Amino acid sequence: MSGTRNFVSLGMFIIDEFAFLDAAGKPTGRTLPPQEQLPASEIGMIVDKGADFPREIDAALRTYGEDMWFFRNRPGADTTTRALNKYMGDYRNFQYLTPRVRITPHDLTGTPLFRPATLHFICSPTRAAVIMSQVAEVEGWSPLSIYEPIPVRCIPEELPALHDVLPLISVLSPNAEEALGLLSVPLPPTKSSVELACKTFLDFGVGPGGTGWVIIRSGSMGAYIASRSHPGSWIDAYWTTEERVVDVIGAGNSFLGGLAAGLTLTNGDVFEAAFHATVSASYTIEQLGLPRVSRASADVRNEEWNGDSPWTRLQELKARYIR
Repeated sequence: MSGTRNFVSLGMFIIDEFAFLDAAGKPTGRTLPPQEQLPASEIGMIVDKGADFPREIDAALRTYGEDMWFFRNRPGADTTTRALNKYMGDYRNFQYLTPRVRITPHDLTGTPLFRPATLHFICSPTRAAVIMSQVAEVEGWSPLSIYEPIPVRCIPEELPALHDVLPLISVLSPNAEEALGLLSVPLPPTKSSVELACKTFLDFGVGPGGTGWVIIRSGSMGAYIASRSHPGSWIDAYWTTEERVVDVIGAGNSFLGGLAAGLTLTNGDVFEAAFHATVSASYTIEQLGLPRVSRASADVRNEEWNGDSPWTRLQELKARYIR
């Protein structure tokens, strides 16, 4: 079977719950929201559905495009993967409420998502090596790989495993805290520490023959992008003030999904694709849960997200930066 998707993510679909606590740890409120683009037919993700999968979430997902999702009913499973996000001021704690169902390249076999051109995964460096070994088992498949290290495994003990897998990775993209955690660099991040971390990863050798890229997502500082052949550059965050920032959960995932779309739309230009990535993340942080999408026609350029045009945001962002 030959792949037809430009982008597939191996990320788990998780139903998030939110708990907001005051300084004494008492709840202030709790909600369960339904959790520059390519056509839905060019994007893919597996969604494992337990018996409790909410109808409203199913309906919300389908508004983004029926072709995007490959739903799997889990026989005997009572629950869909769920997690709780607890906030106390600026501190956030994340914990799974149900067992995780990990997705690997083997799960794509025999589905419409098989052999995509670009593959995204978020996991530990050790598991990233397993994923890339499964990719190598598929004859003739050499996807552009976008690796997002999982936060809890961005520790110095994982650095040897990361070093080993980096030559197989096209794009490495931790956030700033994760990058510094892997390298035992003190927090908080600064632009200089982020730039040094990026250089360190590139010196390890990212991609075949060191031809890969590193993108360190750095919150309000923006994103730092570099390869051995491209000098490091900062791209601003779209929102430069906090008034539109409601919740940053999923911003990194959204950034890298936008990056994958941008790579297709810019013929593989990683630097230009990062503008698409930044715009994508800008919509995710404006609310709890997913942004609202509306369409005036089948043309994706007529889509609006949260009542605004991604293409307009893309041009506004580019106008701030003179290459």
